[in-house]
Amino acid sequence: MKTTAKYTQVKVSTEPGIASAFKEACAASNISMAAVLTGFMAGYSKCPAKPETMPDYSTRRRRRAAIKGIVEDLGLMKAWEEKVLDNTPENLQGADAYGITEEAVSSLEEAIDALAGFWMVP
Repeated sequence: MKTTAKYTQVKVSTEPGIASAFKEACAASNISMAAVLTGFMAGYSKCPAKPETMPDYSTRRRRRAAIKGIVEDLGLMKAWEEKVLDNTPENLQGADAYGITEEAVSSLEEAIDALAGFWMVP
């Protein structure tokens, strides 16, 4: 990490496809990559970000793009939870953790259904 007077630089390494898709998604939403990552880090660490570092949701297009991104993320989380269920051995399918994972899949599905059409509203 490199620190300047106001900011600390954090370098991230990821697969080229992920980096490219992230860059395109940020450009399509007209949100800087730094703002998205800062917002994620602030939320993840439960540290409030400064308002100027938060994404700009001032237009309907930006808000709908953000909702679309959330729906896509929820879909990925649901897919991972379903993968866990599919790979759980039969003898562990009655365990509490299995039931919690089933509830997570159901809750994610409900959230996706609730938001899926909303981001398409003009």
